[in-house]
Amino acid sequence: MDGGSGEEDRGRLRRLRWRLRGAWLWPMFALATLVDAMLLHWLPLAGNGTGWVAGFLLAGCVNIIAVAAFGALGGWWLRRRRRDLPKVVADDYVGTGLLVAVAAAFLALGLVHRPQILDRRVDFTAQSAAVRRYVASQASPEFRARVDLADSIQLDDELYRTCVPGDDPRRWLCLLVDTSGHPATPRRDPSAESNSSLNAPGGFR
Repeated sequence: MDGGSGEEDRGRLRRLRWRLRGAWLWPMFALATLVDAMLLHWLPLAGNGTGWVAGFLLAGCVNIIAVAAFGALGGWWLRRRRRDLPKVVADDYVGTGLLVAVAAAFLALGLVHRPQILDRRVDFTAQSAAVRRYVASQASPEFRARVDLADSIQLDDELYRTCVPGDDPRRWLCLLVDTSGHPATPRRDPSAESNSSLNAPGGFR
């Protein structure tokens, strides 16, 4: 009786150790999703940036797809090579590895895209300075007083449209700024419509 009880206790301890080894996936999922959202925010894969909510949703979706689509298949592959592993532990190991791989991919792609972001920031700063010089030297007082309220949209890789509001909310001073040269070159846009009106559906873009 005592020998059987001891063997049963050892079996329970062994199963408990396996359960603990297989308990890392979902805590890792939560941590990886948070880390991925941070990477997407600070090192976006495309464009100028990714918001926190959008980054968190994207990271969560990609991680779920990775674990759901490849976790079980990878666990099956691992068990063929490690016969001693219970299925839950093999799935956990593979799922955790996939989460790490997703984070590494986000980091690598973000680093690849970062030079483009930095270039765009330099271009934006250059066009903003060009607009301020133009407004200070050639614009009327109503626009000079509101130059800090200017807004910009990017039309092309090195072309911006920046508009400064005036006394009449329907008439803005708008400049097309080419940042391909140094310094950036602004020219007045004949249209006095704001960027928001041109950027509406059916409008500028």
